[in-house]
Amino acid sequence: MATFLFDELIFGPVKSRRLGVSLGINLLPTDNKYCTFNCVYCECGWTDIEGKKIVLPKRDEFKQKLVAKLQALQGTENEPDAITFAGNGEPTIHPDFSEIIDDTVEARNQYAPKAKISVLSNASQLHKKRVKVALKKVDKNIQKLDAGTNEMFQRINQPLGNLSLNQIVDKLLSFEGKLIIQTLFIRGTVKGKWVDNTTEEEVSKWLELVKKVNPEYVMIYPIDRDTPAKDLEKISADELDAIALRVKEAGIETEVYY
Repeated sequence: MATFLFDELIFGPVKSRRLGVSLGINLLPTDNKYCTFNCVYCECGWTDIEGKKIVLPKRDEFKQKLVAKLQALQGTENEPDAITFAGNGEPTIHPDFSEIIDDTVEARNQYAPKAKISVLSNASQLHKKRVKVALKKVDKNIQKLDAGTNEMFQRINQPLGNLSLNQIVDKLLSFEGKLIIQTLFIRGTVKGKWVDNTTEEEVSKWLELVKKVNPEYVMIYPIDRDTPAKDLEKISADELDAIALRVKEAGIETEVYY
């Protein structure tokens, strides 16, 4: 199986290992990944926007499709446990993200009141007030933190521009609201360089950053699908459990998704 793009604005529901029956939202192009990171493990493949025309869905189109989908699922076994913003890149890039969250809250309250609204983000847009305001309205604000050192951050997440790990941590600290940290642990060779965020140094420094951010809880997981970098190793359950234990011993709730 190769990496893939979501070809719809609203997809699923799908069974999520973290979120239950999840209705997916893709606010990004359906024919191209659009992201501020170029993560070596991303199921959507590499970020390549040079020379590409980026077309984003309109707010009105999204609202109409979401309402129609929730109405169709209402009262069925597929009524969602979660409405999840993820898709082909970074969802908070969308210029109408804040208004779209308002529309989603309204539609959820009317047609799927048990569903939790979740956003999977890389924290790169947390300097924007409108993004912060919107994320404070969702149930699960899930932010990525994959490394303990800037060197490993650059190797794993490959941010576009000059973004550093310290800047990401500063953005997380500036949020002043509930957030969840998600971390994917991997090791392997990428472009001739060794990538491994499971070493003692990386885990120790990552844990210090986690304690500094003080999230609601931490999600830990390994790769589960094909990745654009082909020589990555899936971390064992025992290793993940050992890392999770250290987080719990620091007084922070942790979930491991194998």
